[in-house]
Amino acid sequence: MAAESVAQWVNPLRDEQDKRVPHIAGPCSLVIFGVTGDLARKKLMPAVYDLASRGLLPPGFALVGFARRDWAHEDFAEIVKEAVKEHSRTKFRDEVWERIAEGTRFVKGTFDDAEAFTRLAQTLKDLDEERGTGGNHAFYLSIPPGAFPVVLEQLSKSGLADPEPDEWRRVVIEKPFGHDLASAKELNALVNKVFPEHTVFRIDHYLGKETVQNILALRFANQLFDPIWNAHYVDHVQITMAEDIGLGGRAGYYDGIGAARDVIQNHLLQLLAFTAMEEPINFEPSELQAEKIKVLSSTRLIEPLDDTTARGQYGPGWQGSVPVVGLLEEEGFAKDSKTETYAAITLEVDTRRWAGVPFYLRTGKRLGRRVTEIAVVFKRAPHLPFEKTMTEELGQNAIVIRVQPDEGVTMRFGSKVPGSSMEVRDVNMDFSYGQAFTESSPEAYERLILDVLLGVPSLFPVNAEVELSWRILDPALDHWAEHGKPEEYESGTWGPASADRMLERTGREWRRP
Repeated sequence: MAAESVAQWVNPLRDEQDKRVPHIAGPCSLVIFGVTGDLARKKLMPAVYDLASRGLLPPGFALVGFARRDWAHEDFAEIVKEAVKEHSRTKFRDEVWERIAEGTRFVKGTFDDAEAFTRLAQTLKDLDEERGTGGNHAFYLSIPPGAFPVVLEQLSKSGLADPEPDEWRRVVIEKPFGHDLASAKELNALVNKVFPEHTVFRIDHYLGKETVQNILALRFANQLFDPIWNAHYVDHVQITMAEDIGLGGRAGYYDGIGAARDVIQNHLLQLLAFTAMEEPINFEPSELQAEKIKVLSSTRLIEPLDDTTARGQYGPGWQGSVPVVGLLEEEGFAKDSKTETYAAITLEVDTRRWAGVPFYLRTGKRLGRRVTEIAVVFKRAPHLPFEKTMTEELGQNAIVIRVQPDEGVTMRFGSKVPGSSMEVRDVNMDFSYGQAFTESSPEAYERLILDVLLGVPSLFPVNAEVELSWRILDPALDHWAEHGKPEEYESGTWGPASADRMLERTGREWRRP
């Protein structure tokens, strides 16, 4: 039963007769606000093409761009074509592109221009007649959060947010979902005033990755792991998102936000929820969300925060063989910026399964390498019938779920070294997506956009998840705000010394992926 449920959730787009056949989105259009930005060019437009290439979009699908540019429909189509050729995952084919181009439209206007939204409404009405989109339209707000109020107001006033019977309207929102609990509540209220919660899709692109979804298959489709997935056997859990790049050119977005708000509040806490949640009754979206909410409701920061959290800011150093500058020398950042580029926190999940098990979450820029992983580290065996010299190179068993870049799962355990003497050391058993499956994994935005068009909200955080995540993180943010500048760490290393001390106080250490 559990294995079957997981299979249905991991790909919920299944036909009842043949569960290998994915569903195709019904008649609809996707309207992108902020269509001139990097996200639209590098991710959204290529994802639309890749879905069409895989036959997952309806013949009459329409793509509508909204921006200030003075473009005709044909100009916008050419922009989309260039983005697709440069960034799409699947091979460019003329016949696929021609189907997309036929339904591509552009509306010129600014967010505060009511007439532009009237033109958008007329464009969508025309597409309903010409392309058969059926009054079903998704609005993707690929725009700064500060622009949300005016766009939502215009969608409401123009009637675009109000479907007729048997039609649907949905809105897609990119992070950040606020900058603290109070602002998140305000944003949620603002969005829900125009769009009911079941029509709101908050994008966390990490949840669209195959390896994140595979956490549920790993845990609930296999009897192998469940008996040891608890405080009796697990010593601690490390969840890491490390990047080796700096922040040059991103000051406008990142300065004042920092690593904790940018990554921990959404990506890492969602990964924690998937790792720690109980088995849902089934994999319907409401059941899955309910279990994640239970985990987040039970999660708290471990104190004292001086010892159990760390933050840093990268200084000059080396990235590989290339010398790099520190954050304060990056273009756009003030010389006295207190924005952290590294953040680490210690959490505990107060449930019977996890009581006493620390969860260490960390993220940073300009670290040793680019990697995202979940490491479940197990307690040492209570008794080893070996001489100490036989096991001096033996570490703790671990299951490591590699989210990126080399997607897969590694199991670390002890094995005898070949030879006449008894010597035990760590070895790895490795599963790699690239080697195990011939089909390449879809990009996260492919899966997420398709789920929006299908109305499948399993992979999208709801109001309660967003607000609970801020409730968990806010005390650390407040604590850091009272304690001056973050600690500097050398670029190319694994973060500030305070982060190492954070684990050393309990006799543990960070993994070096």
